Amino acid sequence: MKKLLTNNFVKKVTQHEVFKYLVAGVLTTIFYAILRIGIYPILKNATVTATIANTLAIVFAFVINDTYVFNQVRQGWQGRFVKFFLARLSTLFLDIGLAYLLVDQFPGIIGQFVNNNMDWVNAIATLIGQVLIMATNYVISKFFIFKNKK
Repeated sequence: MKKLLTNNFVKKVTQHEVFKYLVAGVLTTIFYAILRIGIYPILKNATVTATIANTLAIVFAFVINDTYVFNQVRQGWQGRFVKFFLARLSTLFLDIGLAYLLVDQFPGIIGQFVNNNMDWVNAIATLIGQVLIMATNYVISKFFIFKNKK
């Protein structure tokens, strides 16, 4: 009986929209971080790197959110993608702004804690930005984009 209750609880939690959104957000954040941290040593420009990584992460996030998190009907996905992309542009600008300020312009803010290692400065700025972005994106997605459930 106890195992059955535990299994039901786990199933209920893992099927909840907020849980699925957090999983999707973590996967998107990992995807984004791998891209940003991987591209930065090549380009040595956090603003450009953030733009490239964020654009690719937006496409990745849309697919996960549309199909897995918010269980959308297939038709009309193009309109949802346009809304999603436009909404994510606001968080793209937040990300680019943080990259510009914390890495390109004032790296000493974070650098003082990591021996001014620019790869670490970029990685920490990436994590700070992703926490802020994930919360903002959930609100935007939940209330403005994904309304056509299966």
